[in-house]
Amino acid sequence: MPRISPEARQMYRREMTAAATAADSHARWRHLERAHIVSQPDPWLHTCNHAAMLKLALHQHDRREALGQVLRLIVAAPGSLTGRYPVGNIGRVDAGLMTPMAIPDDLAAALASH
Repeated sequence: MPRISPEARQMYRREMTAAATAADSHARWRHLERAHIVSQPDPWLHTCNHAAMLKLALHQHDRREALGQVLRLIVAAPGSLTGRYPVGNIGRVDAGLMTPMAIPDDLAAALASH
């Protein structure tokens, strides 16, 4: 049984595509953050999202963010598998590793459709 609904999976793909094609890094981060919120219940998508975040952090020469993403890559799949992840967290270093956050309404609707 899939860990996220087809609607949430589509939203994840849209956000990841938007991140890959965004014109500036601020927009890329915003789309990656939104994709992170949706991906958390799925070990594979959650891990792929943190890999994309690590890639962007390295591209920007952001050492702090890159190190934080390495840590998150290690804990993403186990956290998803056990359900121990901070719901709504955007996945960035400044957000805190285990800090729950509010989920944007459009993402909440996609996640609730499961």
